[in-house]
Amino acid sequence: MIQPSFDEKQTKDSTPDELYEMVRRSAAGDGSQYAVVAEVEERTTWFVWLLVACCTISGLLFGYDTGVISGTLVTIKGDLGPAQLSDGQKEFITSATTLGALLGGLAAGAMSDWTGRRPVLGIADIIFVGGALGQAVCHTVWSMIGCRFLIGIGVGLASCIAPLYIQELSPTRLRGRMVVLNVVMITFGQVVAYGIDAGFENVSGGWRWMVGLGTVPAGIQLACLAFLPESPRILIRRGNIEAAHKVLERVYSQATAKQIDLQLQVLRASVQQSIDIANSTTFFERFNSMITVPVNRRALIIGCGMQAFQQLCGFNTLMYYSASLFQEIGFNQPTAVGLIVSGTNFVFTLIALKYIDIVGRRRIMVFSAPGMIFGLTLASIAFHYMTLHTGGDLVTGATYSKTWSAIVLLSMIIFVASYATGLGNVPWQQGELFGLEVRGIGTSLSTATNWAGNLLIGSTYLSLMAKITPAGAFGFYAGLCLLGWLFCLFFFPETAGLSLEEAQSIFRDGFGIRESQRMRNQKRETMMRQNIKAERVDA
Repeated sequence: MIQPSFDEKQTKDSTPDELYEMVRRSAAGDGSQYAVVAEVEERTTWFVWLLVACCTISGLLFGYDTGVISGTLVTIKGDLGPAQLSDGQKEFITSATTLGALLGGLAAGAMSDWTGRRPVLGIADIIFVGGALGQAVCHTVWSMIGCRFLIGIGVGLASCIAPLYIQELSPTRLRGRMVVLNVVMITFGQVVAYGIDAGFENVSGGWRWMVGLGTVPAGIQLACLAFLPESPRILIRRGNIEAAHKVLERVYSQATAKQIDLQLQVLRASVQQSIDIANSTTFFERFNSMITVPVNRRALIIGCGMQAFQQLCGFNTLMYYSASLFQEIGFNQPTAVGLIVSGTNFVFTLIALKYIDIVGRRRIMVFSAPGMIFGLTLASIAFHYMTLHTGGDLVTGATYSKTWSAIVLLSMIIFVASYATGLGNVPWQQGELFGLEVRGIGTSLSTATNWAGNLLIGSTYLSLMAKITPAGAFGFYAGLCLLGWLFCLFFFPETAGLSLEEAQSIFRDGFGIRESQRMRNQKRETMMRQNIKAERVDA
């Protein structure tokens, strides 16, 4: 049902309290015209870009600290005691970061609901600095594992809160792109990590520089956080309306005072139900509501399902073990070849940056996932024929066909390009799915699912390659990608163009694929009416 036409004169003549009541009643419906009109400016201000740039340093750290371990593992040699690290020790070092990230991600949302979003990012930076310095000076395998675990906690905190903080401060029409900027920085961090790995590959003790340089961006972000505001939704939830008003003035600096007031009242009305729930329930009651309340449960299934898909496709095995893999199949400069893979990830993430709000999250996923399936299937075929003379296994020191090795690299590029276009970005839009009262809990559980999947894949990759051969392992990942694609087809709705508060309402009667499209069409029609009305007034 289309909302009554928006009466601009009525809002101008109303007091703030009267305006709040009008907006509250309107917001009880869906696709509120007040929400449309309150999206007050087309231009994105310098303040928003600076804010997002500072937040995305978390993405850089995330990418750097997960990517740098690939080159570290092939250059560490005997510096931690053993002459060569065993497969088990490599898996422990790699998985320690993921286990820490799992715990950090699980705690991050609840922490941010209590302290605010900004302080949690500061805690993550302090952990990044301590973990990076600890890695640079350690001399035993277990101390390295401990420092990687500490780094993982910082990664988990940052991976959960950075996109959430960005979403709550971004204009609706650019919210997807702003979050993708964080993913761009993740991929850029991986490129930087591979570049630094290549630069220090032949330097004695160079791996210590590789891991230690992670302190630099963490220190920069920690200094920048002192100048960033808290999320206006958190400020409203705390009852600090004046501070929320000031933040909105900076985000929408080109808007008039009346427009800012309307934006604030729409935000207040939209989150009032969440505030009432948060103020009248305990944390454990809200946690339980993630399962017992159908709207929250559906959102959680989608959030966790998409994050599980992102990890179970096997992408991060390339980030962790690509240098080792390419070394085994005959490339003389495996770290440099790994840089090609991470560079592909970065370039195609830029494509997602441009189109995620234009094409939409659902459509990008539906069309990019088949490319991942094709790339992994091609890799499985290439590994099968490449390893026929070694019994299906990769044997260190064996000579393999350069043609099949090149096809493996090509298949990895196809897989990574498809991943970066869709699955590498879309799951991190998870904050859109949850109401404010459970947004911290929902994003924590979704992020924890991501890192649990990462832990499972990272800790079993080498063993899986040995047990069912490389061809079998990559074929298995292709099968998981097929299941993930089917999940997107039947359960994943479109949230582009909907406000954070509107997005949650699509789950009232199901998983919202049709409902989200109806709301987006209704909102588009409303905006067209307002534009026509404005043109008539100007004429």
